[in-house]
Amino acid sequence: MELSEEVYIQIKEHCKAGDEKAENEHYQSAYDSYMQAWSLIPEPKNECEASTWVLTALADTYFYTKNFEAVKDSLQYAMHCPNGIGNPFIHMRLGQALLELGNEEQAKEELARALMGAGKEIFEDDDPKYFEFISKYMKPPAGQESW
Repeated sequence: MELSEEVYIQIKEHCKAGDEKAENEHYQSAYDSYMQAWSLIPEPKNECEASTWVLTALADTYFYTKNFEAVKDSLQYAMHCPNGIGNPFIHMRLGQALLELGNEEQAKEELARALMGAGKEIFEDDDPKYFEFISKYMKPPAGQESW
């Protein structure tokens, strides 16, 4: 679905404001900015590419406030939006949330997708426990002794 240029710019501005607030750990304000962006996306939201990145930004905010159920819900919806499935970051965050919620089997699947899609580097900015968890189940690529 195509957005008008005006709406697209407004969504980007709200997301940029949310990103700046999140970087400064003002998560409630970041959430508010992302929700303003979300409210501008027309129905059906799952057909709009902007939904994918707005939901991912919301999920990241939820992740840092340890609202793992909301992370899971947001990213499972994002998987039904353009370019959601196969996005290593979405798979990583969803896997992390699932692991925190005690769903190790599904977490393994999602974290494996992230690792295969982006390599070990995708885990570098997060708690090492997530990479340690998935590396127990995944062998390094052929020709490499370790990840």
